[in-house]
Amino acid sequence: MNALLQIRPVFFGLFLLTIVSMAFALFYLERTLGLPPCPLCITQRLFVVLVGFFALLAALHNPKGWGRQVYALLCLISASVGGAVAMRHIWLQNLPEELAPACGPSLEYMLETLPFSETFSVVMMGDGNCAETVWTFMGLSIPEQTLALFVVLAAVSLFQMFRKQ
Repeated sequence: MNALLQIRPVFFGLFLLTIVSMAFALFYLERTLGLPPCPLCITQRLFVVLVGFFALLAALHNPKGWGRQVYALLCLISASVGGAVAMRHIWLQNLPEELAPACGPSLEYMLETLPFSETFSVVMMGDGNCAETVWTFMGLSIPEQTLALFVVLAAVSLFQMFRKQ
């Protein structure tokens, strides 16, 4: 058990958790259920992948001392920003229908036609697609489940930051 809590296996476990999460989103939610991701979902996925990327780098590097803390901080920041996006998404889903934003163009169209800063602003505002709750599991919508994932990722990152060698 002690070997599983060493620095490299914990970072590798974070990486595997992000891989499993992305596989679930891609193969089950998108391909099996046919649920296309909204712009905020895509943004949340980007931050899950970012946590996984930093965790994989840390697992490969196997840092000691402050290096472990730097990788853990990068994972924590990515998980925190992703969690903030998930909270925004949850807020949009809980708005009354008359206050929900109107549906907008697809992300691909916005990236092709608008400057990046304007696309980023529109994506963070969300649209009518983001306000819909299209699937739940155990009473939790997809962004609520993703927020729970970000909380776990952030907690493990904090553990890595403040643990004793």
